[in-house]
Amino acid sequence: MHRFVVISRFLISLALVVVFAGMASAQDRRQNAPGEFDFYVLALSWSPSFCEAAAERGNSGRAQVQCERPYSFVVHGLWPQYERGFPEYCQRPSPRLDRNIMTSMLDLMPAPGLIFNEWDKHGTCSGLGARAYFESIRKARAVVKIPEEFLQLSEQKTIAPGDLEAAFIKINPGLSSAAISVTCSGRRLSEVRICLSKDMQFRACEETDRRACRRDEVVMPPVRGG
Repeated sequence: MHRFVVISRFLISLALVVVFAGMASAQDRRQNAPGEFDFYVLALSWSPSFCEAAAERGNSGRAQVQCERPYSFVVHGLWPQYERGFPEYCQRPSPRLDRNIMTSMLDLMPAPGLIFNEWDKHGTCSGLGARAYFESIRKARAVVKIPEEFLQLSEQKTIAPGDLEAAFIKINPGLSSAAISVTCSGRRLSEVRICLSKDMQFRACEETDRRACRRDEVVMPPVRGG
């Protein structure tokens, strides 16, 4: 009887290995294939938090281009996503990004290194050429309205992530709580992330929400000169 149980357990384990291997193989066929993804995440970074953290780390020199200006929310990136997980670095080496395209994006993404990195890591997964990808970033940013009270925040603000989401939802018709999440770094607000379909419509994204900030409140440092 004991031998029968051992053999049965072995066969069940073997079957599970085969099943999971098949699942992994199916995922691998799409993994990091340019253009093969389900939706985008538009990541909007709260620039004052980034600048405070950079100063604390002694990296203020590298962040000078961004942090000497009165930025509020800036575009971190537009990231292709799977329903679970995400692709990255889909072409190695990545096609060289034309410097003229980079400079054209500095009004939304105020750091050359960020723009080059976003192209290498995320843009190459979009299935688009560089110019079309960065045009998509501009279109995505145009879809999302930023609540007025955050554009020139003159004093540090403490806010619940849910209240921050609600402020965005209020002025963006069609945006729901299932399509937006807030991330934090320590006590500070890090980003607001909004999920968009490939045709730039708001859409739900449960997996993205699971990576959200779990703090009751986050701190928003003031905008420089705000």
